[in-house]
Amino acid sequence: MKHILFISLWILTFAVKAAVKSDFIVAQDGSGNYKTVQEAINAVPDFRKKTTVIFIKKGIYKEKLILPGSKQLVKFIGESRDETILTYDDYAQKKNTFGEEKGTSGSASFYIYGNDFSAENITFENSSGPVGQAVAVWAGGDQSIFNNCRFLGFQDTLYTYGGNNRQLYVNCYIEGTVDFIFGSSTAWFETCTLFARKGGYLTAPSTADTVKYGYVFNRCKVTGNAPDQSFYLGRPWRPYGKSAFLYCELPAIIHPEGWSNWGKESNEKTAVFSEYKNTGRGAGAHRRAKWAHQLNDEQAKAYTYANVFRGWVPDLKR
Repeated sequence: MKHILFISLWILTFAVKAAVKSDFIVAQDGSGNYKTVQEAINAVPDFRKKTTVIFIKKGIYKEKLILPGSKQLVKFIGESRDETILTYDDYAQKKNTFGEEKGTSGSASFYIYGNDFSAENITFENSSGPVGQAVAVWAGGDQSIFNNCRFLGFQDTLYTYGGNNRQLYVNCYIEGTVDFIFGSSTAWFETCTLFARKGGYLTAPSTADTVKYGYVFNRCKVTGNAPDQSFYLGRPWRPYGKSAFLYCELPAIIHPEGWSNWGKESNEKTAVFSEYKNTGRGAGAHRRAKWAHQLNDEQAKAYTYANVFRGWVPDLKR
């Protein structure tokens, strides 16, 4: 009985602390400030210079969300990563009110325009299924941080939008099929899990020619239910696409060549695809595409937050 009482008090204490640290609470049962996430976003003062924390209680919130550019320093905290789910079901071929296809960019469940956005313990989902391009998160803000979040979808799950934007993903789970991490932002993935479904490409970077780094996967784990040798680490959506896998665990589902040129031999001269000390059955460096790079120790040392993010060193406590 004492044990049960202790657990109950601990849960109550956690809930109280979460509420105290939050500016707004979202709860579908009406126990918070708002019942929907979008209402809480709308309540954030425009261009506020302090962090606004939105605590989201457990639930499946089916909303097509937009965080405007005027809503900066917004932080989402979920009550439970696997049970706080923000979802919608648009996809590229779905028609809008004018009978026109929404397109890839129009398919997103959550649009992030505001800078300095952060999220913890949240699941972001596009629930439309295997129907082509269907984005879960359109991450278009600078200096975004995602910690212990999930990104669920099939093709084009996570869209890192904007060539000047910098994004950090820590301890996140990302799943999909074709090009399920794609875009032009500089993004660092730290100790993340990539779950590959069916077959395709983990990444499709469209890095600008003026930016030195694109995607960095550090100490990540690739897993999934795809057949052996059915996935490539990446292909360049644009000619100067850049992606690097460092100290990652790569299973047999990774194709021996590792990288694809997207059917254009000219991309082999401009795209920068790199690896360093990866492990697993899919990590054989000697079998890789000849135009890909195996970093040496000195080159690998350059992969720091400050270098990759052009001076920005993310603060997970913000």
